[in-house]
Amino acid sequence: MSGRGRVALCAYAATLMAAAAMVPLVDPWTWLLQAAFLSALVGGAGAAARRVPLARPLTVAAQAVLALLMLTLVFAREDAVLGLVPGPDAVGRLGELLATGAQDVGRYAIPAPATDGIKLLLIGGVLLIGLAVDALAVTYRSAAPAGLPLLALFSVAAGLSGGGAGWWWFLLAASGYLLLLLAEGRDRLSQWGRVFGGAPPRGGAGFDRGDGTAHAPVRTGRRIGVAALGVALVVHWSLPALGGGLIGRGGAGAGAGSGGGTINAVNPVVTLQDSLNQPESREWLKYKTNANATNDMYLRIMALDQFDGGAWKFSVRKVTDIPAELPRPEGLGGGVATTEIRTNISAAGAYKQGWLPMPYPATKVAVDGKWRFDPARRTIVGDRGQTTGGLQYSVSSLQVKPTARQLAEAPKAPAALLEEYTKVPDTLPADVGSTALRVTRGAANDYERAVKLQDWFAADGGFTYDTQVDSGGGVQAISRFLKNKEGFCIHFSFSMAAMARTLGIPARVAVGFTPGTPAADGARSVSNQDAHAWPELYFEGAGWTRFEPTPTRGNAPDYTRAATPSGGPSSPAEPEDAASMAVPAAPSQSSDCSPQERRLGECGATAPQDVSESGDGGSSLATVLTWTGGIAALAAVPLLPMLWRTRQRRFRLGSGGRTAEEAAARTLLVWQEIADTAWDHGIPPDESLSPRKAAARIVRLGRLDGAPADSVHRVAHAVEQVLYAPRPTPGTGLAEDAGRVRAGLGERAGRVGSLRALLLPRSAVRVVWACSERWNALVGRAADARRRLVDRAMAQLRRPLRQRG
Repeated sequence: MSGRGRVALCAYAATLMAAAAMVPLVDPWTWLLQAAFLSALVGGAGAAARRVPLARPLTVAAQAVLALLMLTLVFAREDAVLGLVPGPDAVGRLGELLATGAQDVGRYAIPAPATDGIKLLLIGGVLLIGLAVDALAVTYRSAAPAGLPLLALFSVAAGLSGGGAGWWWFLLAASGYLLLLLAEGRDRLSQWGRVFGGAPPRGGAGFDRGDGTAHAPVRTGRRIGVAALGVALVVHWSLPALGGGLIGRGGAGAGAGSGGGTINAVNPVVTLQDSLNQPESREWLKYKTNANATNDMYLRIMALDQFDGGAWKFSVRKVTDIPAELPRPEGLGGGVATTEIRTNISAAGAYKQGWLPMPYPATKVAVDGKWRFDPARRTIVGDRGQTTGGLQYSVSSLQVKPTARQLAEAPKAPAALLEEYTKVPDTLPADVGSTALRVTRGAANDYERAVKLQDWFAADGGFTYDTQVDSGGGVQAISRFLKNKEGFCIHFSFSMAAMARTLGIPARVAVGFTPGTPAADGARSVSNQDAHAWPELYFEGAGWTRFEPTPTRGNAPDYTRAATPSGGPSSPAEPEDAASMAVPAAPSQSSDCSPQERRLGECGATAPQDVSESGDGGSSLATVLTWTGGIAALAAVPLLPMLWRTRQRRFRLGSGGRTAEEAAARTLLVWQEIADTAWDHGIPPDESLSPRKAAARIVRLGRLDGAPADSVHRVAHAVEQVLYAPRPTPGTGLAEDAGRVRAGLGERAGRVGSLRALLLPRSAVRVVWACSERWNALVGRAADARRRLVDRAMAQLRRPLRQRG
């Protein structure tokens, strides 16, 4: 094995030995086998590229492209072009998995489950580190700096484990690095031939003895490495102050992860408070509906379902394409009265949100653009930057009308749902749960407890609605609110949902808008002042059910009032009796909006229009052509050397010329073509040789005989005639001679050598030389021009001095 091959194997081993420190973090550990296999492919690609050889930056780029293709194949195959090429959907999927993985890292305790997101982070990280180590140690022949990415890999493992990556993992990772250093040192010393400090091996220079033992430099290097490793461990154990370091057990565990989702969003608390505190009311949405009453027409944007004790956040969920009909709402049974309504909604150009405001629960959505469906929270989220700005869409939804009796008699929720939506952290202050128990004392069931909580916040508890209150944060936020009794909808909804969870009632928080106000055109107008948050509690048979604890805002649902109207169930597909499914058309946008305001999107929403079909914007012809052209151009890049050589060959072997001067020039071009053809087949040119000696060299190294050898000598003789004869005699049939030489060299090189000469011709480097010469000439001309300009300026300055003298 060559020295560079040995270094490449050691670089691969060092990467895996450092990556092994992450094995305790994730269960099962089989992800490491995938990482090892993919790393071997990337390392093998580097070895092949170096053997070609490619330029070092191109070698690293080829490995990076292969790593990306492999990650796409493993994690985003369904969304990739031809299952391998990462198109926009695959890139979006990978980004989604990365966001999910980052969220999962903070959510799970060690060992975390091997979710797709975590596996992508682990395998992608190992591939990236392995590529960096291979590039530094093998491609650029500098193994010492390769310790930095290895240290980064081990540090991540130590950091995620709270500094508890055991000493054996440190020993394994450090041994891998020392192995890499020794391999590189051995490779460097072997290039000297004879090794100083010991007798050369019998049979020639080298680094190993015939009996397999090592020379003094190798033994010394091993001893130094082992001693340094031992000192590192002994010093660590001897100094307790270092216990929180990379191999210690001290330090805190993994902290809570930041909130987030498949779509990045701003903090809903800050957004709501800013919206409510704006001095001017700005219309954001306008809608028309065929519902008889709009008191319950809350437009829901998203649901916050993850509670960390100090704030509610939305967890990362898998999204899908929007189906023609959305699945039946979770937990909604046939015994609860429902009415289907249709609503046309128009968003103002200035209202740009990544979620689609809709009545809840929606059953059909007709919208244009790149939108996806979140089944768990029943929301529509924008994909790849899609927002609601200036959007028109239509929603079919259900008005769910449970009775108080149905909610009071609701059976217990499924165990999985209970487990997820009743979680409260241990850090939640005890007074939150004790207050919930005190307020709901005497309630016979979860429904009565929920109503008591709502009424306590909205009327009986002495709370005051105030949007100027500092929202605060941390695990004491709810306790402070319960004590101060001042806040706005975020505080009321967050607190009621948290208290409901302490009572064992599944709860989450919805964010959106209240029904808005009547508009002059018969529609309803929703402004920034209508931004709102409310708790949703789950009751089996009715599903997720809205409550309204915020005083002076919105309206309490009928089923929470003392006199609840009774009614039988209706078909989910049956519209209201007094409402037509055709939503009345609204007049056009108000004419008092100036053209400048219209351009800036300050005119509010246009009249809602019915959108008949849902679409994702499709792929326009321009988009298809753009992507097709881009992929074709990318695929053509490796073929550029071959195309350039084909063009050069066609030019050189063209017509023989009509005049003696043209014939002489063509003879020299044919000779240059033969020289470059030999170069492509592994015979580099030697400009110091005469044509006759150069021809003999090509015949000898190319192992030519017969007609190809005669053709080389015949063209060389014609070149000598052109260069040295007083009256040169033009040669004939030189292009055919060049063709016979090329065929003879290809036959001797074999199929692989011929393919190499065709696809990766070595003589294509002349393009780089030509560009370099032109650049140097351009720089030289610029320098001359600058020098002349300076000389002219200096001459103008000297002229007045001479006149005074």
